[in-house]
Amino acid sequence: MKAAAFAYRRVNSLSSGLVQVASAGDTVKVMAGSQSLGPMLNLRLARPGTLIDISAMEELRTASLEGDTLRIGAGLTHAEIEDGVFDVLANHPWRHIAGQIAYRGIRNRGTLGGSLAHADPAADWILAAWTFGAQVEIASRQATRRVAIQDFMTGAYSTVLNADEILVAVLLPQFPAATRWGYYKFCRKPGEFALASCAAVFGSTPASARVVIGAQDGPPRTLDALADQVAREGIAGATPAAIDEALAEAIPGKDPIDRKFFASVVRRCLEQAHGLREIA
Repeated sequence: MKAAAFAYRRVNSLSSGLVQVASAGDTVKVMAGSQSLGPMLNLRLARPGTLIDISAMEELRTASLEGDTLRIGAGLTHAEIEDGVFDVLANHPWRHIAGQIAYRGIRNRGTLGGSLAHADPAADWILAAWTFGAQVEIASRQATRRVAIQDFMTGAYSTVLNADEILVAVLLPQFPAATRWGYYKFCRKPGEFALASCAAVFGSTPASARVVIGAQDGPPRTLDALADQVAREGIAGATPAAIDEALAEAIPGKDPIDRKFFASVVRRCLEQAHGLREIA
């Protein structure tokens, strides 16, 4: 199929982009890499009246350390994060996560901000941002606001972004060098969206521990009790019974087969975090 007719505008700066989205009305869509929006346009699942192309916005293609906060521009591609093109990302766990997204051709075009704004529950960045305690920076002509990632995604393909706003950056707290982490997902074949996924972070204190599962019907879900137990007891605390109990509480309506998928990715993710499984 072909996309329904729409007006196309390409902008080169954030200020001009904000003017354009503010004047385009409620049927506007913002496009960066278009690896998610493009297929939806062709299938006519999305029918914007106006399409604003922000792929040329250099202001969104930066990464810097601001105090204890890592600021990653929303326009960075998955490949640029994977390749560590900015020094502040050279040794960051997100390089590994970026390298698992779809195929290299898609990573060359798809962007961090575009993925988050699309809010596909099976996507990698929403799970990673949730686990690493990210905030997103959102701009409009009137103001700039910061929103915790837990408040940003409201449901499958649904966020708090208004029609006149653009997601401009992701803000991550700096983790100590000793932080342990894992990321594991199950796909039917490489490059496909995950059927089950899990990310985990263990800092210097039990309070910093997070275990989160993605590929849900909506936002990711945290396994707080399991994270606390593993933080206190190490990998010995991740018993099959403990994992099953955590999943029964987090995803009670899942089919038993799906629960087995999730139990497997949780276990493997925690093994990665504790150095018992190689991070591929």
